Amino acid sequence: MALKKITMRQEFNAPVDKVFSTLSDHETFGRICGINMLRTKDGDDGANGLGSVRTISVGPLPSFEETITDFVPNVFIQYKITKGSPIKNHVGELKFSGQGDKTVLHYTIKLESKIPLTSGLIKAALERGISQGLQGYAMRLAA
Repeated sequence: MALKKITMRQEFNAPVDKVFSTLSDHETFGRICGINMLRTKDGDDGANGLGSVRTISVGPLPSFEETITDFVPNVFIQYKITKGSPIKNHVGELKFSGQGDKTVLHYTIKLESKIPLTSGLIKAALERGISQGLQGYAMRLAA
């Protein structure tokens, strides 16, 4: 089973604080990306901050949890799957940078499936869904 990496870059016509505020909210991020995501534990420094936990449900599969493991407002979010997933070694990182009234997001996800020969399929589905959601959000901001 091979470790897979997803790399996405998205520009937004909005300042960093607005984009970060939207994408750091678990439930809003889930709606943007078409993921059934619910915050189930508040973070140490805010509802969606460090230590917060979100539960994700995908179709008929059992739900799983992701925990925010690093959080720097308007700069960086890191999360890991911490419970109940067919994916192992899953780490997501969102890096935000401002360029005037614009924001650039660099989003990477590393993952490995516990089920042989499925890492590529999971990677493709995640990448497609998240990138389409981020592009849609960017288009709404530009309108």
